[in-house]
Amino acid sequence: MATHPSNDNDTVTETNGGALLSGLFDESDSYRYRRPNGISDWLLFYTLEGEGYLRTPHGEKRCRSGQIALLRSGIPHEYGTVPGSRWHFYWAHFQKLPEIDYLPNEECIVATVPDSNMQSRVQHTFHHILNDSRERASFWHMLCENALREVILLAAQLLERRLDPRIELALQYLSRNMQQAVRIEDLAKSVGLSVSRLSHLFKQETGASVLEHLNRLRLEQAALLMEHMGRTATEASLDVGFYNYNHFAALFRNTYGTSPRTYKKDKAARRE
Repeated sequence: MATHPSNDNDTVTETNGGALLSGLFDESDSYRYRRPNGISDWLLFYTLEGEGYLRTPHGEKRCRSGQIALLRSGIPHEYGTVPGSRWHFYWAHFQKLPEIDYLPNEECIVATVPDSNMQSRVQHTFHHILNDSRERASFWHMLCENALREVILLAAQLLERRLDPRIELALQYLSRNMQQAVRIEDLAKSVGLSVSRLSHLFKQETGASVLEHLNRLRLEQAALLMEHMGRTATEASLDVGFYNYNHFAALFRNTYGTSPRTYKKDKAARRE
């Protein structure tokens, strides 16, 4: 099997289930790897800094900072550092996992990870793959495969949504801050848009206004808190950022067709 050049930060482990190879490279633009017949493994990349290219019979794609790329097995390919750049990236060879089927059936797939929180999550996941495959403690191979599954599913999630990246960031901002008073001016600034442009683009991409989406998030979370966490209707409304109970109750009734307190009682009765 073809492998990467030797590097202090790569790990090669052979198992009964096939090869699991992983590494962390920082390469100049002289770096290039070509496989005219492809390989039986799947190959996953995540770029920390710089830019790499991935070339298949269907064309070339770039893997930039904060992007996940996947090369399918059996596809002739070449990859390397873009001329004039460096490429600092994680990589992993692995045998096919069932989660691959959630991805588009393309020779090379690139998914953009839109914000720093999710980028940190992906980076830590690759770091766990390296550490687990080196230490080889109990269940290390399953841990590595589970980490790969997480990255693949995150990529599938990102590709499925295909929203404008700025709206992805806005959605994540609202999810993280729904318990607080959210000002649309602050939201617009956080994603680099004017208030009017954000309002128009958000409605175009999601089908709802910023306020409609925020209220839906809060109501869904309040319903979960009452049903599963034992919170009262008043407590749940405060937990999710509603500071006027009557306003919360009116929105809840419009959405769920019943009052918050009745909703909680009905859910509790069904569990008994």
